[in-house]
Amino acid sequence: MVQKEEYRFLVDFMLGRLARWLRIFSYDTVYANEQNRATLLLQSLQENRVIITRDHRLSQKRAWKLILIKSDHLGEQLQQLVEETNISISRERLFTRCTICNVSTEKLLNKKEIMDSVPEYVYQTQGEFSRCPQCGRIYWPGTHWELLLRDLGKAGIKVSEK
Repeated sequence: MVQKEEYRFLVDFMLGRLARWLRIFSYDTVYANEQNRATLLLQSLQENRVIITRDHRLSQKRAWKLILIKSDHLGEQLQQLVEETNISISRERLFTRCTICNVSTEKLLNKKEIMDSVPEYVYQTQGEFSRCPQCGRIYWPGTHWELLLRDLGKAGIKVSEK
């Protein structure tokens, strides 16, 4: 059985927001924005990725593993994934993967590197930054992290410190 930290996901075109959130939680998540079922199934088998879909017809096909999402609501979708896969959501791992590129971000040791790339207020008030080595997007633990954690709590999803 695959350990929860090793889960790799393949999210179909119907669940783009869910794919983004899985990346926020640091899970390797490919977003398949095409509708070709055969391509999804083949990629799942080749890369040992769990397909996450709302497509009932796809759920009847052979994949490495497949989860049929029941709800239209993001909070309920996340809750279903946590229950079915036992993935963990860790505060320490938030935003350690680029939400756009799906590449692991790199901590910046010298914040002067991004002085001209973030708003002045953010530069002055934040001490930790990370950057996507592929697209250059910059991440920092701003107030949105606390809002995110609060919303997850409201959805009944537990967040661990590590």
